[in-house]
Amino acid sequence: MMLLQQAGAAVLLVLITLSLQCGGAAALIMWIRSIPRENHKVPVFRCAALVMQTTVAVIVLHGIVILLWASCYRWLCLPSWESAFYFSASSYATVGYGDVVLPSKWRQLGPLESMVGMLMSGVSIGLLFAAVTHLVDGESRSRLPLRSEPVTADHIGSRQRRRCYFGRSRSNVIP
Repeated sequence: MMLLQQAGAAVLLVLITLSLQCGGAAALIMWIRSIPRENHKVPVFRCAALVMQTTVAVIVLHGIVILLWASCYRWLCLPSWESAFYFSASSYATVGYGDVVLPSKWRQLGPLESMVGMLMSGVSIGLLFAAVTHLVDGESRSRLPLRSEPVTADHIGSRQRRRCYFGRSRSNVIP
């Protein structure tokens, strides 16, 4: 019965966390896409403000997730909100000082929160990178063309030529 409670709490927390993070990420993506792509239309201070707003939004999103886990710890096993929030924040950030520990019954939730925090931090870094790339690169080079075109030697950059040249097979070298 205890294992069922632990698994149920873990699955529920992970599902709610993923829902919050994915919903927040989708909202941020929609917001980033609404920003004009041309660099000359967006002043420098506006770009800095947009990066700052995106960063604050990501931090708030992580704070909400930490609060979710803290409320679970408070409800299940920790005596105060302070210790619950502190344990949740240190676990989510993978710091894990060890001065506040969960009872042995709920011990598995700490490492699970650390794994989720690490993964969600990676998603957030990707969002911040996308926001900066969107502002820096007016025309995104990472998008694939809608129709395929034959590749000629003129389309291959010098890095790709070097890779072909220094690769295993020198027969594929394009002059």
